[in-house]
Amino acid sequence: MSEPEETFRDTIGTLDESGKRKFIFPKKPKGKFYDYRKYVSYFLLAVLVANPFIKINGNQFMLFNVMERRFNIFGFPFWPQDFYLFVLSMIIGVVFVILFTVVFGRIFCGWICPQTIFLEMVFRRIEFWIDGDRGAQQRLSKQKWDGEKIRKRLLKWALFFVISFLIANVFLAYVIGSDALFQMVEQGPLAQSGNFISLLIFTGVFYFVFVWFREQVCIIACPYGRLQGVLLDNKSINVAYDFVRGEKVAGRAKFSKKEDREQTGKGDCIDCKQCVNVCPMGIDIRNGTQLECTNCTACIDECNAIMESVNLPKGLIRYATEDEIEKQGKFRFTSRMKGYTAVLGILIGIFAGLLLLRNDVEVSVLRLPGQLFEHKDKNISNVYTYKIVNKTASDYNDVHFELISHIGQIKKVGNIHFSLGKQQISQGTLFIEINQYLLESDKTKLEIGVYNGKILLGKAKTNFLGPRTFE
Repeated sequence: MSEPEETFRDTIGTLDESGKRKFIFPKKPKGKFYDYRKYVSYFLLAVLVANPFIKINGNQFMLFNVMERRFNIFGFPFWPQDFYLFVLSMIIGVVFVILFTVVFGRIFCGWICPQTIFLEMVFRRIEFWIDGDRGAQQRLSKQKWDGEKIRKRLLKWALFFVISFLIANVFLAYVIGSDALFQMVEQGPLAQSGNFISLLIFTGVFYFVFVWFREQVCIIACPYGRLQGVLLDNKSINVAYDFVRGEKVAGRAKFSKKEDREQTGKGDCIDCKQCVNVCPMGIDIRNGTQLECTNCTACIDECNAIMESVNLPKGLIRYATEDEIEKQGKFRFTSRMKGYTAVLGILIGIFAGLLLLRNDVEVSVLRLPGQLFEHKDKNISNVYTYKIVNKTASDYNDVHFELISHIGQIKKVGNIHFSLGKQQISQGTLFIEINQYLLESDKTKLEIGVYNGKILLGKAKTNFLGPRTFE
């Protein structure tokens, strides 16, 4: 492209010449890709709504309770002690998105992103139903506030608020847990004022985003859109305009039945601008890869319909790499893609290994800081603090400590045998006494087992201090 043609990169499609917000009124999309997107979107919406209400072995399928530092991913609970696993899983997710972007461009944004799915497949479809298609929406926007406009606006805003409220409930279930959400519903907002205020805040945020902010989330707020400039190259598959075929020698021109475009050298693009009208981001895909493009495929369907109506081949806008369009090359899995794949495979392998080695019951026994040993007849006593984390969905009713590595006694402050509920933490103080003649040095390594009846739940290692010399 020549330098003057690059001026479109100085602005974004949602701003006018004065820099003010320009609201987008996209044409209602239809076509093969749009139908596929609907099927994928409805499936993902069902998964998104069901995730916090599905339980596996008593664990919520997906939970991100930041306040209590409890996370469930695919039914696996992650406690603060497992934070390294949670971080590793997040890194795996990031690397997967990077690899996906390097290969398939921003297909995630157009097909999988919850923001796009809710906006295009829920709120926008309601808007088309109430306000009509692109032309009707533009006219309604300029129309004075008469009875028709007030009625349509109130109906749309009321529906948007109800849906935002429902989405907020689902989102809150991810954060505080579905059980806590149902408890709030049963007890009422006054008894659960903190959670109810959070629900109202989430509702307000979603309502603001889907009623007014909309595509600005993808352009301004979402960091992923910025990443594509670094990750994409001429070998990444994107929604792309075939400028070689569309421009040819004489460039694009309006369609005329009386001329032979092959003889005139005119490109297959008939400059109908329907790809611009249908774009929910308000961009012209013919300008090339742009920050705002989410690869939603609306322009592909629209262009194919136009090409079919004028008896020209489909695919003027399609999924393709820049090399495929410019050099007629085929897609190739590059060394860069192989590198990301290798890194992803290694990370998944490490994560799977750590997950398999993780204990369901986490036990830690630590000497009380600042405390030395104590003589009790021929025994040496040390005082410890313990912490037991039950990560399972099972209750243990006969929990007790036993020395594994040495002969001695463990005396717990309180009942020796105690109960530990599912996903609960027990902590306290205990004393360990060992005959001084069984100690080999002033610092002895001990191994302590935590049992439920005769079943070993977990082990912990700690140090036992004694005198330097023995008589």
